[in-house]
Amino acid sequence: MSRTTAKQRVRVSAARLRRLIVGLLALVTAAAATACTTGQDQPSIVVTTNILGDITREIVGDEADITVLMKPNADPHSFGLSAIQAAELERADLIVHNGLGLEENVLRHVGAARESGIATFAVGEAASPLTFRTAGDGGPEDGEGQPDPHFWTDPDRVRKATGLIAEQVIEHVDGVDSNAIRANADRYGEELKDLTTWMEKSFDRVPEDKRALVTNHHVFGYLADRFGFQVIGAVIPSGTTLASPSSSDLRSLTDAMERAGVRTVFADSSQPARLAEVLRTELGGQVQVVELYSESLSAKGEGPDTYLRMMRANTTAMTDGLTGGTPGN
Repeated sequence: MSRTTAKQRVRVSAARLRRLIVGLLALVTAAAATACTTGQDQPSIVVTTNILGDITREIVGDEADITVLMKPNADPHSFGLSAIQAAELERADLIVHNGLGLEENVLRHVGAARESGIATFAVGEAASPLTFRTAGDGGPEDGEGQPDPHFWTDPDRVRKATGLIAEQVIEHVDGVDSNAIRANADRYGEELKDLTTWMEKSFDRVPEDKRALVTNHHVFGYLADRFGFQVIGAVIPSGTTLASPSSSDLRSLTDAMERAGVRTVFADSSQPARLAEVLRTELGGQVQVVELYSESLSAKGEGPDTYLRMMRANTTAMTDGLTGGTPGN
């Protein structure tokens, strides 16, 4: 090989290396620019539960980044935060949470963020909350007289909450288009109106003497109040899944079910149906256990992954369960 040819090859290799370095630098610069425009400049809203997260996304659209702390199929009463998630709360422009004691392991983090000056909005507190009531047998219940956080089982209250969340976003999150936020809220409000109408027509199939609910824990008080159902009782006589039933609680519940002629129990999908299964033994095996998505959405594409789909799926399951349209688990 001649000395001239070797030098030429070295020059070619050096030129290729320079082009490669320039290309890599261009990619790094583009990535950094993208991060600045889509991440750092984009306002941040952190939402505690995935049901509220879905509702907030419908309202906000592309106007801000939405971070949802609660994973799909989780229990809002018991989920906790990682160190990274706790840090996200501290960087948020607005924190949207349910309140009323729902997110029991997260509320202290929300409180700390509020004390540091971050805007927070407790949706449940603004949604005309009901209080927990006694069971159908009149026996005492844990949390009786306390505000019930499960307001989302009434779509009319969610419609009211939609407008309130929109105003909080406009007030506290800089850089969002207020007209776009209000337009999104109005559109979603119409979808919620349609949901209420559809639920009313669906529940019309359930005779008056069948409108009795027994659940894993007290979660459907708002739905019962809105659509004319009676809550007979719950396997866990409390508004939280962290409580446990006693043998006397179960006896009181089975007695109430016997008197009301109820043989259907609705168990939340995020909780094992073990406690509901106990009733099968207590009532001689003639109990239908129907699974609902009452406190958490499913993973994307795996079932009720939005609030609207969850409410429609639950309405269908409840209607079929109370009219004998679908066999139980």
